[in-house]
Amino acid sequence: MTTAATRPADRPEAAEPSYDVLVVGGTGVDTIVRVDELAVPDGDSLGVPPIRDYVAHTGNGVALGCHALGMSTKFLDFLGDDAQGRMILDRYAATGLDFSHVPAPGGTPRSVNLVDRAGRRFSFFDGRHPDGLLLPREFYLPFLERARHVHVSRSPWAREVFDEAARLGLPVSTDLHAWDGEDTSAHPWAYGADLVFLSAAHTRARTPGVMREIADRGRASLVVATDGAAGCLVLRREDREPRRFPAVVPERPVVDSNGAGDAFLTAFLHARSRGADLAECVLAGSVSGAYACGSHGTHEEVISAAALASAMSRARWAED
Repeated sequence: MTTAATRPADRPEAAEPSYDVLVVGGTGVDTIVRVDELAVPDGDSLGVPPIRDYVAHTGNGVALGCHALGMSTKFLDFLGDDAQGRMILDRYAATGLDFSHVPAPGGTPRSVNLVDRAGRRFSFFDGRHPDGLLLPREFYLPFLERARHVHVSRSPWAREVFDEAARLGLPVSTDLHAWDGEDTSAHPWAYGADLVFLSAAHTRARTPGVMREIADRGRASLVVATDGAAGCLVLRREDREPRRFPAVVPERPVVDSNGAGDAFLTAFLHARSRGADLAECVLAGSVSGAYACGSHGTHEEVISAAALASAMSRARWAED
């Protein structure tokens, strides 16, 4: 018997409830290779710890994270009819995540991620979907019409969802990841979402200016730039400059930063949906991101609402 977690291109039934969050785009498989440092050594081979595959990518992290926090979550994407696609479907069926998909002509996306001894990572992303591929409107629109919030991953095939969400008056979030602030392919996401997350990995000293440009040129009322152990910057549209928040002290050793940004975003959204103020949203995100860094793999351990609340009660800012 097929289920909501496994059947392709299903349609919502009239009796189904609305979704707290609809996540569009961003599932795949990560192959993680653990190395001493993020550099290619001399020679032509190197022995490493066991190389493993994980269900991963940003939409996967947001959807699994929201689901674990108790939010009614729907996830949509393309998916290949291959071993990686079956691995993903098995994970979602076991987790109970409500996932619907349409066939991916190029197969399921993959990444190879190098992770060093400090938990830092570098990802080689396999952008295998053909140019011009778009999620069919007739597929995603019935789900969009039932959503309270929409999260659009930075997947080219999901870009037209912004206009439909705006037409329906729905709040939209997105994650630009390590955008350099200049690549114009990110503009539909940077300027089309109400809540924009990005990493300061490439923008560094330019980050406040990039955040200001997102707020000035687009729809965003709030822009959040995560910066690893340095914490994060948060800019409200009415602010002149972003406000810096420190990181929290991790409760367990950092072993793998894969998925930390997705974990931050997810807990931030969860707190915001419950009416929390800005500082509490940042604390939730910071605690969740730190928690994600304490386990190997991408999105293998996602924090529950009870665990998040407990960890927030114990949390200490790194600069205290």
